[in-house]
Amino acid sequence: MADPYIIPRRLDDPELIGFWTIDEFGGMLTPFTWGILSQHIFIGIIVAFGAWFALRKAKAGRASSWVAHAAYWYLPAGLLGLKSTPPSHCRLLAG
Repeated sequence: MADPYIIPRRLDDPELIGFWTIDEFGGMLTPFTWGILSQHIFIGIIVAFGAWFALRKAKAGRASSWVAHAAYWYLPAGLLGLKSTPPSHCRLLAG
């Protein structure tokens, strides 16, 4: 009888969707969706795997949350929807 509980071997393993981490999957999803909607599926697949490769190389040697930190720092404030954090342009905080 199979055990109904899954115990991870290592606690630091990131969540995966298929073979990819969540941020890699999100980076692949956008070009692939564009390829389907524009009826250029093979170009979308090629661009999606190119985006995955570039994101994988950009994340090499950094923390797993590096993409979220860079998005918070460089993208507009309303895009991520972080309500409890101060805007990234505030350098000095009172406290």
